[in-house]
Amino acid sequence: MRVVRFAKDDLVSYGIADGDTVRRIKGDVFNSYEITTQRFALDEVRLLAPCMPSKIVAVGLNYADHISEMTEEARKDPVLFIKPSTAVIGHKDYIVCPAMSQRVDYEGELAVVIGRRCKDVEEEDANDYIFGFTCFNDVTARDLQSIDGQWTRAKSFDTFAPMGPWIARGLDAHYLDLEVRVNGEVKQSSNTSFLLHNVEELVSFISKVMTLLPGDVIATGTPSGISPIKPGDVVEVEIEGIGVLENYVR
Repeated sequence: MRVVRFAKDDLVSYGIADGDTVRRIKGDVFNSYEITTQRFALDEVRLLAPCMPSKIVAVGLNYADHISEMTEEARKDPVLFIKPSTAVIGHKDYIVCPAMSQRVDYEGELAVVIGRRCKDVEEEDANDYIFGFTCFNDVTARDLQSIDGQWTRAKSFDTFAPMGPWIARGLDAHYLDLEVRVNGEVKQSSNTSFLLHNVEELVSFISKVMTLLPGDVIATGTPSGISPIKPGDVVEVEIEGIGVLENYVR
């Protein structure tokens, strides 16, 4: 099942993407809802960010090859940071390079969407709290990250959290191919089987730090192959079983 959030004229709603159509959802997609008979052609609606999280909990240094390219060391526990909800954009929206940065990088990632209130959850129960998965781009002002020595400013600019195009439900997230392309050229190619801390471990670990709410997002980390993007570029994050998140840079 593919859950979308879309705009059509004055209507903003959740829906179910089925082939080339979208069926509108009535109610709370994370609680109680019904799928209505109201249908729209997929190419007639604007796909929005598939959820509006209260917070994005991102995980750094979660692929060994990325740790190596960043000349960092592996950590025993997941490395966490927060991206603000104001950074969220959707499929085919624009990533805006801020004036104060001279190097902005893409980071393609698998993202977990939380389905219900989640606190102090054990790994074996983590899947009960996962609503689904989406593509994520942890856009980063790399030069500012180096200058600051911590990641808040570099990760938090408006438009620095593209996600979409929808939430895929019912996936096994352990063995999904991930690829990032810039202007059609493959830049990152990996598989979620290489995650040092897998999805269930991350949900459990984070829930023991903070309460996760329905619609919150966990960005699970990026593999090696990061490099800068510039105005005019087209960035695609493709994950097996989900689809392609496409964004433009200006």
